[in-house]
Amino acid sequence: MMNSSQVSYFTLTAYLDSGALKYLYFTVVVFLYIVIVTANVLLIVVICVNRSLHEPMYMFLCSLLFVNELYGSTGLFPFLLLQILSDVHTVSASFCFLQIFCFYAYGSIEFSNLAVISYDRYLAICCPLRYHTCMSSSKVSVLIALTWLLTFLAVGVLISLSAPLQLCGNIINKVYCDNYSIVKLACSDTKVNNIYGILYTLTLVVLVTLIFYTYMRILKVCFSGSKQTRHKAISTCTPHLASLLNFSCGAFFEIIQNRFDMRQLPNMLRIFLSIYWLTCQPLFSPVIYGLNLTKIRVSCKNVIGRMKVFTLCHKLNFKI
Repeated sequence: MMNSSQVSYFTLTAYLDSGALKYLYFTVVVFLYIVIVTANVLLIVVICVNRSLHEPMYMFLCSLLFVNELYGSTGLFPFLLLQILSDVHTVSASFCFLQIFCFYAYGSIEFSNLAVISYDRYLAICCPLRYHTCMSSSKVSVLIALTWLLTFLAVGVLISLSAPLQLCGNIINKVYCDNYSIVKLACSDTKVNNIYGILYTLTLVVLVTLIFYTYMRILKVCFSGSKQTRHKAISTCTPHLASLLNFSCGAFFEIIQNRFDMRQLPNMLRIFLSIYWLTCQPLFSPVIYGLNLTKIRVSCKNVIGRMKVFTLCHKLNFKI
């Protein structure tokens, strides 16, 4: 037996032997990463520079885009690009645990941000007279800070329980490091890890249930109001619900793969399901929020228009 502190590396066995196609995969992944970074940075810049968007909902959205989409995808894509080009798919033990921390924090903060956004929408639509009191700028800052700090604390405990385990191997049958995969390699008692893992998962399930319950309350109020109120509320809540459903499906695929033997599935499908929650949400969020939230859509058009004017003026001055 060996302690995880003595394991110098883990081997990731889920990668395909793609041969010359690895350069095609590399190009596709680079393109996806550039699109994700560009789209999310654009929305963050639009929200930050436009004072009309300095409202609680857009501040929470900015937090979601920055911490999750950029932080989560950056934890995956550079590593994935390196592994695609490499013939030996190994990762150091220290980086493996760092990657686990990054991914678990990404998922938890995503759900926490969506929960805070649903609470914000509930107050705005169901309790409009109390909204500005309950969602002052100081309270918005506290909610965002708690979303980050509590998540980092919870994930930190998860890592601290896994790192000291005695391991019987170093083979991880995935394309990135996963905490549950490391726990399955353990020779020592994992009862505490399993209990904490179940509580961690149940907390996220309760959080998602509360989010759906909140939106049910919102929709109930919407359909009992005027047509204009109903249309405005639904157009505002639709992006959040779509984002929640998309990310919940990705997280569900990941949990199913961890808990059940999926070796009967084609390897390419398993890889896709593994990285779905880390790639599709960062791609999906800028599109769904940019197209459905009118203020952001108009602001994006203005920013892009200014960039075109600036580029044209620069070219004209250069020619003169």
